[in-house]
Amino acid sequence: MKKLLLVSMITIFTLSILAACGQSDKSSGEDSKDEKKVLKMATSADFPPFETIDAASGDYIGFDIELTKYIADELGYKLEISNLDFEGLVSALQSKRADLVASGMNATKERKENVDFSIEYHQAGSIFVTLKDSKLKSIEDLDGKKIGVQLGSIQDEGAKKLKKSELKEIEIAALNKVPDLIQELKTGRIDAVYLDESVAVGYIEEADLAGFNDPTASAPGYAIAFPKGSNLVEKFDKVLKEMQENGELEKLEKKWLEAK
Repeated sequence: MKKLLLVSMITIFTLSILAACGQSDKSSGEDSKDEKKVLKMATSADFPPFETIDAASGDYIGFDIELTKYIADELGYKLEISNLDFEGLVSALQSKRADLVASGMNATKERKENVDFSIEYHQAGSIFVTLKDSKLKSIEDLDGKKIGVQLGSIQDEGAKKLKKSELKEIEIAALNKVPDLIQELKTGRIDAVYLDESVAVGYIEEADLAGFNDPTASAPGYAIAFPKGSNLVEKFDKVLKEMQENGELEKLEKKWLEAK
């Protein structure tokens, strides 16, 4: 009788352990299902209103930040954002240090040789930003002057093309950060800064500067960049197209890109 009782107790104890393990496994499975996969996104957070760091909170903010967070959330991903110099963004994708780049990047033919792009989500021209009392009023006035550009940007490429064609006497000063270029302009070390139109407008309004359009500029629009062969391109394109159709992209444009 004692032996039978002992066997029964062992059996009950064993079943309890198995049940507990089963519940633990089930719980673990549910938790892992709820957890979002992390995507590593690289940006150059010196390009308002597309990407910058909020001085008060230290958070990344801007059009590109909200755009990519929206897409990632729709696809069930969580973004982990890192701040790099613009010139190093493509190499970050090539070395697999980033899964995507959203940083006001034009989908140029040259870049497409090294990375894949989503569909374009924004189109803008270029502006030469000057001091308000500057006598530089048109592209012809720039010959013989010193022009600042962000290193690796579409304007960097554009300035080099202008130097070969129309403005053979310009001097090009390339720096990593747009705020540094604006500071160089204010202190008189350069004569103009060549910037994306959407970015330039913000600096012109806030810093009491002036500017004029570049009539020669013709560049591809902004797109999200991925490593070559990334399976994320099709997924991001799907959500981007939905945002174009349901008005979500227009909402972001009104929030970040329209003049306040």
